[in-house]
Amino acid sequence: MPQNVVLQGPAPWGFRLSGGIDFNQPLIITRITPGSKASAANLSPGDVIVAIDGLSTENMTHNDAQERIKAAAHQLCLRIERKETKLWSPQVSEDGKAHPFKINLEAEPQDINYFEHRHNIRPKPFILPGRSSDPAPTAVPQSDVYRMLHANQEEPSQPRQSGSFKVLQNLVSEEGDGRPVGTRSVKAPVTKIPTGLPGAQKVPQCDKCGSGILGTVVKARDKYRHPECFVCSDCNLNLKQKGYFFVEGQLYCEAHARARMRPPEGYEAVTVYPKC
Repeated sequence: MPQNVVLQGPAPWGFRLSGGIDFNQPLIITRITPGSKASAANLSPGDVIVAIDGLSTENMTHNDAQERIKAAAHQLCLRIERKETKLWSPQVSEDGKAHPFKINLEAEPQDINYFEHRHNIRPKPFILPGRSSDPAPTAVPQSDVYRMLHANQEEPSQPRQSGSFKVLQNLVSEEGDGRPVGTRSVKAPVTKIPTGLPGAQKVPQCDKCGSGILGTVVKARDKYRHPECFVCSDCNLNLKQKGYFFVEGQLYCEAHARARMRPPEGYEAVTVYPKC
């Protein structure tokens, strides 16, 4: 249904047009500026402009419509057509008569007193329908059952021990070595060099320090020493890659070996090296 809308000037009016006879489309409002005069006049996008200031827009081009709107200085009268908006409502047929379906949107009343929002108030008991609301019988203060329950509450309960814990405790307490029950001394395993095993290789013993030699071995006259123990007995000079001398079963360097082997008067000491 056509409507007449009057916008009070001056411009700007706050709406945008599209269409015209040159576009083979009617003049339609495509945009409304929020807070403008067109918005205050309740114009909406999609409204079709039928007439501007009483002049029909049927044969107007887009530019003619714009010029006609600009010519309105103090007042702009528009005749528009707006599509009707239909509200949907379900229809229910009863006895051949159609009538709107009624929906009750009213909230159901609730028992406000049932929900307690106060503090330090005991909650109300929940009672199933069909059950008796009589309180359960309590024990008579002087009865045997009452005294038994009361005694169990007063006496502190001892911590219970499982059967496996008791067996373990008995095994530990049977040691009798004076240590507290439940504690045992644990020593780290010591790696021993196997000796006396059939087919096992015997570890050589160092002639100087007396310990077993694992790794590099220095041999001199069927005697074994560590490389760091292969030294002169007087000056501790390492004799490896050097000459060594045995004097009375001890290793010496050449200088200290000469000092210990003094020849008798009239004789001269001569060093004799073994033939390779």
